[in-house]
Amino acid sequence: MDIESFFEEMPFADLLGVEVTEAADGHAEGRLEMREELSWNADQLMAHGGVTFTLADTVGGAALVSQVDQPVPTIDMRIDYLDAGTGDLYAEADVVRCGGDVGTVDVDVYAAADDTLIADARGVYKTG
Repeated sequence: MDIESFFEEMPFADLLGVEVTEAADGHAEGRLEMREELSWNADQLMAHGGVTFTLADTVGGAALVSQVDQPVPTIDMRIDYLDAGTGDLYAEADVVRCGGDVGTVDVDVYAAADDTLIADARGVYKTG
């Protein structure tokens, strides 16, 4: 499976502009260019929490897909928002466990401008 193409063709991720830039051996990276339509604040460009969540979920899924070579629907995801995302964002994900039925992935989301950690998440995905 061509992981980057698979996620590029995902309509919702495409709508938001989520780009998976790397996915191999249980690790994935991705980015999102912040724009006005993705902000929750009319006065200042700040990523809506759902945008940050979608980036984390998508990149987390890509990390697991790199190991199981099939789509992995999200079962559950927990995210902690640590700071405001006021510009472009990037995420890094690593598989914690890849089982026959479920897999677990840790994801960190950063502000691209200064590498500030803005969110950390743990996703659980269906693998079988």
